[in-house]
Amino acid sequence: MRIVVVGCGHVGLITAVGFAEIGHEVVGIDNDEARLRDLQAGRAPFYEPGVQELLSRHLGRSLSFTGDVAEAVTGADAAFICVNTPPRPDGRLSLAYVEQAARTVAEAAEGSLVIVEKSTVPANTARRIQVILREMDVDPQIEVASNPEFLREGTALHDALNPDRIVVGVANDGGRARKVLEELYEPITRRTGCPLIVTDLDTAELTKHASNSFLAMKISYINMIAELCEQLGADVDLVAEGMGLDPRIGASFLRAGVGYGGFCFPKDVAGLIAQASDAGLDFGLLEQVRSINDRQRTRLLGKVRQAVWNLEGKTIAVWGLAFKPGTDDLREAPSLDVIPAMQSEGAAVRAYDPAAGEEAGTRLSGSEVAETALDAATGADALVVLTDWPEFAETDLGLLARTLRRPVVVDGRNLWSVEDMAAHGFTYLSFGRPDVVAGEIRRP
Repeated sequence: MRIVVVGCGHVGLITAVGFAEIGHEVVGIDNDEARLRDLQAGRAPFYEPGVQELLSRHLGRSLSFTGDVAEAVTGADAAFICVNTPPRPDGRLSLAYVEQAARTVAEAAEGSLVIVEKSTVPANTARRIQVILREMDVDPQIEVASNPEFLREGTALHDALNPDRIVVGVANDGGRARKVLEELYEPITRRTGCPLIVTDLDTAELTKHASNSFLAMKISYINMIAELCEQLGADVDLVAEGMGLDPRIGASFLRAGVGYGGFCFPKDVAGLIAQASDAGLDFGLLEQVRSINDRQRTRLLGKVRQAVWNLEGKTIAVWGLAFKPGTDDLREAPSLDVIPAMQSEGAAVRAYDPAAGEEAGTRLSGSEVAETALDAATGADALVVLTDWPEFAETDLGLLARTLRRPVVVDGRNLWSVEDMAAHGFTYLSFGRPDVVAGEIRRP
């Protein structure tokens, strides 16, 4: 099939290389000239495992990129809208790029085409696109469908090729749109057995917001429990293990720490709250999810002050700048709040991240970005962990203790066991577990 992908950011590029990998002809469209030049030269504009390899493999064969919409759409079976939907200050999503993309594609289309929303949008968006198409008096063979993405940064390409589920929203009986999307995904559903769920348009759109908000709720819930554990002397890791073994709950997203970040969870929680408000409903539960998450960053700063007392004149090492491992994405990352806050109290910050260091150098003014994790830690008064990259967990703790000026660690991701840190003589503060002070485990 011939597929057009409009917008080649995180979602769009992964969608494009994924479809090329399973045998379709794909044309990517982007109006960012610098990004387009990178893609045409075979350079992925962001880090995501496996994306650069597939881009190099398929570029010039089944995958191309252009800024010419008419050229791209000619002969296409489907056009996937993967443009940005940035949040407004009130939490509602800006859909201006979605509307613009739909209009541009529809104007360029000749004959049958399925316009597929893949950007995260609120319910009723596809219906608004249908109204626009009717007003434009375009070919009635142009249909609208919804196909939300469920990609996790850091494993996004794996998720695209090995999904848990594929959700397809169509109008009425589905018409040609349903047939096109079923055929498009057939190589994946046949190979993996992944269910393809067909719904109405509104249900498909809402499923994405509901899913991400629920996962955010699990994170905030375990962080709420972690705060109680600290007061009572319990261990949140063991509480989470006991909870997660219940198949009705599951272990995923039950890790206490500095909280969630990234572009999706904060935006989708705020977006669902706004949708509920517009429908006359009070989603106070999600308001608390957001409040708890915001509080985690403040709580981490409190732990840093507890560990080093005064930050003024101190050097603080930070491990992890991206919002999660496996990506260079700094959007809504805890580092963007925590590092400036420490600097405002007079601390010098020396940071390291395996993927996001280059971008962080421009985003986090006044902080030094080190070449290695141990370079960042050398001579520092304390280490603060903000991202749980696997290489951090594998650190030689004895070497780390000798590398720091003082063996002090504030762990926002609960990477190490309390017992191991005590055995190596650390002062170690984490979330929902007993503190370690100079090698001594202390409980309330």
